[in-house]
Amino acid sequence: MGTDNLIFLEVLEWFDESGKELVHRIPETGSGEIKYGAQLVIRESQAGIFFYQGKAVGAFGPGQHTLKTANIPILTKMAALPWGFKSPLRAEVYFVNLKVFTNLKWGTRDPVAFKDSELGLIRLRAFGMFNLRVFQPVLFINSLVGTQGIYATEEIEDYLSKVIVSRFNDYMGEHIDSVLNLPARYNEISDGLGKALREDFSRFGLDLTQLYINSITPPPEVQQAIDDRSRLGVFSGKDMNRLMQMKAAMAMEKASESNSGAAGMDVGLGLMIPAMFSQYALSKDKNEDKETEFSPKGLSSACQECQNPVPDYARFCPHCGHQQVVFTRCANCGKNLTPNAKFCSRCGHSAEEKPLPLFCSKCGSENLADSRYCNQCGEKLKKTGERSEVRGQG
Repeated sequence: MGTDNLIFLEVLEWFDESGKELVHRIPETGSGEIKYGAQLVIRESQAGIFFYQGKAVGAFGPGQHTLKTANIPILTKMAALPWGFKSPLRAEVYFVNLKVFTNLKWGTRDPVAFKDSELGLIRLRAFGMFNLRVFQPVLFINSLVGTQGIYATEEIEDYLSKVIVSRFNDYMGEHIDSVLNLPARYNEISDGLGKALREDFSRFGLDLTQLYINSITPPPEVQQAIDDRSRLGVFSGKDMNRLMQMKAAMAMEKASESNSGAAGMDVGLGLMIPAMFSQYALSKDKNEDKETEFSPKGLSSACQECQNPVPDYARFCPHCGHQQVVFTRCANCGKNLTPNAKFCSRCGHSAEEKPLPLFCSKCGSENLADSRYCNQCGEKLKKTGERSEVRGQG
């Protein structure tokens, strides 16, 4: 039933048939004349945000709720004569999908620069998947959705992918010295990168539940160096003598497979290979890297101020009294701001001021405001107070 009918009260509910919608507004186009006593039905995997006269006046959890407006059947239409029988008391309901959205893709559109301690400046490509869900519906609507009637994963996936790539570049620059050590550290990178990204996602009311790295691909010549390093590791040594022995053994093996190989070559290989494997058994690394299980903590059950657990639909924290329905956050320190706040109560930063992009002083490329390494040249970016080059888009 429509939201502009003359007599009947509305029953508002929504089902996600596509499986990709984060937010769905009723009515989908414009606003409606939702009447006093209209029924709002919210499912277990949803939240409902009621906007009345342009403001978010209520956040609803699962169940059936009665909405209260000043729109009265028939009487409101008669009173709206000066406005062409269109009531000025506009209202709409945003349904927010709280399920976990899986299999979202992230990756480097262009290779990112990385300064390797052994190989110098190289460029890397990285690809993976991530899962997310909405845990602060009002903040998500106010910060990203705005007045759109339907907001699906396709509209945010590309932006979040860019954020992940930027943080990936920062993490690599700070924690990885050489790509030669990458194969054994995928789980560690995934875990550390996920922790760094949760703060970025939470600024939009989103929770990064899982982050996976499928591949980190260096140029072909660097891949060859990694392969040589891995083969050398079989003999537990980094000196050139053992590398040369390994290369010689591989060459002899290839020669023995050819038709021109002498019978004595087979005998030589038969004597060499057991010795090589006996060296491997004696020099096997005792300090193998252990894989760490990526088990992120969800943010939905923790107060953003005191970090104590709170019920899913609590409006205020039972421990510190902090409001749990977040309308907006300070762009400088992340403090939850009250509606219509002009300045942050924690750091004094203007609530309307947005962070400016950061430009690399070496190559001039644009990066996120709090990036630490340039995505294009790999140089460490100078922070505020170090004469960093920050320019507005205008």
